[in-house]
Amino acid sequence: MADASPDLPTTPRASAPLPDFCSLPTLFALLVVGTITACLMWLAPGGDLRVSSLSVGVLYTAWLAILLTVVLCKAKPLMQRLPGILPYAAVWLVLMSMVGLTSAVVAWLDHNLGAGLTPPSMARFVRDTLLATGLLGAAMLRYFYVVAQWQVRVEAVAQAQVAALQARIRPHFLFNSMNAVAALIRVDPDAAERTVENLAELFRAALGSEGAAQGTLGEEWRLVDQYLEIEALRLGARLQVERDIDTPEALPMPRLLLQPLVENAIRHGIQPSRAGGVVRLGGRRVEGGVAVTVDNPLADAPATPGTGHGLRSVRERVRLQFGERATVKAEARDGRFVVTLFLPEVARARPGRR
Repeated sequence: MADASPDLPTTPRASAPLPDFCSLPTLFALLVVGTITACLMWLAPGGDLRVSSLSVGVLYTAWLAILLTVVLCKAKPLMQRLPGILPYAAVWLVLMSMVGLTSAVVAWLDHNLGAGLTPPSMARFVRDTLLATGLLGAAMLRYFYVVAQWQVRVEAVAQAQVAALQARIRPHFLFNSMNAVAALIRVDPDAAERTVENLAELFRAALGSEGAAQGTLGEEWRLVDQYLEIEALRLGARLQVERDIDTPEALPMPRLLLQPLVENAIRHGIQPSRAGGVVRLGGRRVEGGVAVTVDNPLADAPATPGTGHGLRSVRERVRLQFGERATVKAEARDGRFVVTLFLPEVARARPGRR
């Protein structure tokens, strides 16, 4: 009896990511491997130990490394479409084909010109070159493959950490905001409606899909404004805000990165004081990136002690998104608590620093 169950669709194997052949580190690695190959062939038994032969060999391998880098850089999109580890097999085949062809051409030209730079046997020169290239090329590609797999795992861990941090928002903020909405429904329905809309935007940023987890600095400032509008309904004239912002709006950054800093400024600087105070928001371009500051007055009365999760969350997310060049500094200065972020404009690809 024939099996009536439908055939299950097969999922193609994911393609192993290739290194960036268009980058200088990859070119440098090829130059080093080529130089090592030339030195090994020069020191091999029966080889020509003249310094001129070594110089020519190093120049040949350097030229070949540059040529290979250009070819692999252009061919990478095509090879990356292959499943599994076949992209690396394709790179190895391209490497061997080009080395074999160029070494044969070089040997043929040398023999016809009578320069004496290659061994008398052209077949032996091509064979030895291919053997050395095949072994060292395989070792180099293995290294690139292991590094690529390690980067994928690190990236997966980083994305999981960002997702976990992205999904957290303080419950007391939700409760306070909903209480403010309830109080405004009868007094000022329009303000209550605006508050609900602002809450929707904030929670869409905090709990939305993975695609919405990445925003821009301009969007982040608008989310901060929406949050401050909600808090202004609760605190009234006690909350004053000063802005001095001149930053590039298109700078990529995680959503709700600045909101925890503003929330901490209100919770620890404005809320404990009966007179309230001023929260200052600053942003300016500096050499190599953007500096963002959030500062609040130090309250006379002790604030409700926090867990420090907000600042730790910001530090971790900044590190994951922008790398080690980014900094988050928090300090008390002139009666105010100041948090300063330095965000490099050329960031790592996080979730997507690759």
